[in-house]
Amino acid sequence: MFFGLDGVEVGLIIVFLTLFGGILSGFPVAFAIGGAGVISFGIIAALDSAGMLIHQAIDKSSVEFAALLAEGVKAETISVFRYPELPRMEEPVFPRGWEFALDRNVSFIVNRINERVLAGQSIETLLAVLMFVLMGITLERSKIANDLLTTMARVFGPLPGGLAVAVVVVGAFLAASTGIVGATVVTMGLLSLPTMLRNGYSPELSTGVIAASGTLGQIIPPSIVIVLLGTLAGDLYSAAQEKRAIEAGCTDALTFLGEPAVVSVGTLFQAALLPGVMLALLYATYAFGYALFNPSKAPAVQMGGKKGETITRSEGLTWFLFAPIALIVALVVLNQVGIVGSQSVAVDSFSEAGQGASLRTNVSDLCAASMIELHGQAAWDTAIAEAKVIQDAGGIELSRELTDDERAEMLVQNVASAAPIGTGVSILVLAMALILTTARGVKPSASSSPLSLAAIGLIAVVLVDLFLIGPLTSMGATWLLLALPMILVLTGVKTAVQRLAQNELLRVVFPPLVLIVAVLGSILGGITNPTPAAALGAGGAIMLAAYRKLKDQNRSGRVILQASFAVVIMLLVGVNFDLRIAQEVVLLEQWIAYIVAYAAFLFGMFGLFYGCWVLYDGAVLTPVVRETAKVTSMVFTILIGSQLLNLVVISFGGEHYIQEFLRSFDSEFRVFLIVMLVLFVLGFVLDFLEIIYIVIPIVGPVIYGGTMDPKWVTIMIAVNLQTSFLTPPFGFALFYLRGVAPKEVTTGHIYRGIIPFVLIQVAGLALLAAFPGVVTIIPDLIGR
Repeated sequence: MFFGLDGVEVGLIIVFLTLFGGILSGFPVAFAIGGAGVISFGIIAALDSAGMLIHQAIDKSSVEFAALLAEGVKAETISVFRYPELPRMEEPVFPRGWEFALDRNVSFIVNRINERVLAGQSIETLLAVLMFVLMGITLERSKIANDLLTTMARVFGPLPGGLAVAVVVVGAFLAASTGIVGATVVTMGLLSLPTMLRNGYSPELSTGVIAASGTLGQIIPPSIVIVLLGTLAGDLYSAAQEKRAIEAGCTDALTFLGEPAVVSVGTLFQAALLPGVMLALLYATYAFGYALFNPSKAPAVQMGGKKGETITRSEGLTWFLFAPIALIVALVVLNQVGIVGSQSVAVDSFSEAGQGASLRTNVSDLCAASMIELHGQAAWDTAIAEAKVIQDAGGIELSRELTDDERAEMLVQNVASAAPIGTGVSILVLAMALILTTARGVKPSASSSPLSLAAIGLIAVVLVDLFLIGPLTSMGATWLLLALPMILVLTGVKTAVQRLAQNELLRVVFPPLVLIVAVLGSILGGITNPTPAAALGAGGAIMLAAYRKLKDQNRSGRVILQASFAVVIMLLVGVNFDLRIAQEVVLLEQWIAYIVAYAAFLFGMFGLFYGCWVLYDGAVLTPVVRETAKVTSMVFTILIGSQLLNLVVISFGGEHYIQEFLRSFDSEFRVFLIVMLVLFVLGFVLDFLEIIYIVIPIVGPVIYGGTMDPKWVTIMIAVNLQTSFLTPPFGFALFYLRGVAPKEVTTGHIYRGIIPFVLIQVAGLALLAAFPGVVTIIPDLIGR
């Protein structure tokens, strides 16, 4: 034994020192992790063979151990940390020899690579990493950050600390559109840091706000960190809760939880939205407050002349505030009173099954006690009362096939209860109306006639839907009836869009904003999972970058715009029409819709390939693909190497030893606090990828096996990992910024500058701990 340490403790120290030495060696981290696993296993195996590593294990054949079992203590809860007085027995760290451990490790690493990298269930989600990386690098190369920084500087520059606030706004915007910390920090460092220094901003505030804002991409969705962490957390949570349920005497995790033990990446995106926005607001508030107390170090700056028509205060309030609020409130009110809503009258062939109790109550006493611990006595009593009512009524009604008369009766009921105005039409009218009001506010002196005609057309659309279109009207007839008023609307909207395009802020913000809404909206709304949404984002980024490239070359971008419009047409037709033409009976309108959708798809693909050619011809596509391949291969190589390192830790009992230590604490929150402190400290020396794939699999079974909300746990970890980019000496954001900062900005300036923002992130973690509803409110609302 070394210095009185247990053999497993020595093994853990060897693994950490080997990993730390590999990182400091300057060897690529992706390969240093796997190499650290091989070298540390060799050292531990050599020491174990020499008899120098002895593990003090509990003697399970002792009388004291048997007495604990007789008292009802579970064997899995007995450890040297909870019961240090129990008799021990000496054994090697490799009880069956290092040869057996090596053979098992090789088998496991092959299986794990197959499960998690090549052909496992999580591979589809991991493909989203590739797409999001491609999307981010493409947008970064399209100079979107340059335009955003210039525009936001003009908007916020006249405020105290306005340039710093502008950097935060752009950082949040780029986080939602690119999500790549290195690209964001380097871009903003090159573009905004010289401007801030030239206008009298202190180097500390300038570097701190750039580095911190660049890391927002790690938490604001779509985030690569959340994709990687989510795929791992989902497996850990499901396995941990299943094990916990079985230990509690329940048959499965579904019984124990009252709901499936599942956490998805899409749900985590929903949970991360508000925390990401909260951090951005905290950064901007600090920058503004710093400027108020130190005006000489963050002065107000007028960035160039204002472009566009000057509007009065009353015009701005009317068209940018009051009119949009009135339209949205009107839609909400009409929805509440039943005038706007679903017009679906589809009737299922089978009846719905009766609703069961909120919790399963036909369980063992031990399982019941565990469920009461998790859900509370009130929830359990409610479930018991519900179960009694169901039993008195004869049990849960099973689903059965409906008769023709029952289906006809239900169809009549659905028609009678359908809303007069459809939800799709109402949303379309609201979107068009908001475009018209915004265009009116942007240029109030221009003629209002085209906009007024479009407004009349919108009223006509509503009246046609109200009086001429019913729940049984076919989709083809619906489109024909709406065609005439929509032509009037689109004529006015075309004028409105032309006016909006003349506004610098809208022209810069609108294209990437549409892409962000399309990607995030499809994920947050539950329409699709992250991988197809990421593919949509990557394609949209290519077309957006190609359009920007064509404009820089003074060439027409009409093909890109038409292809984008074709994609919109394809989606609208696909949502509204049944495109299944392999059925026995296919209506004419279905064939027409299919042909239109297929033609739109082909033209959209042509536009995508044309965009790729434009970027290739402009020497943009090649570096984008090369950089995407480099980042993606690094991620997957780290994944493979970390699996190897984890298996080394498992082979000599290190994982079990750490988990026993954590489970020795009675307070679940205290265990989580210890884990968060360890992750925060490791962030000083390890990158987020190493922490996710090396540390989380070890501590995950403990922190995900309790009663805490897995969404909250995962987002807390993600925010904590975000600090790893800022904490010296190995904060990657600091290295990125140091590489592009001017000579007068020293490393000391950067280190001092990020300290307040690291403290802000710690404060953000405290806020999320005190108010977990910030994390859970959006998933709960969408889930309902």
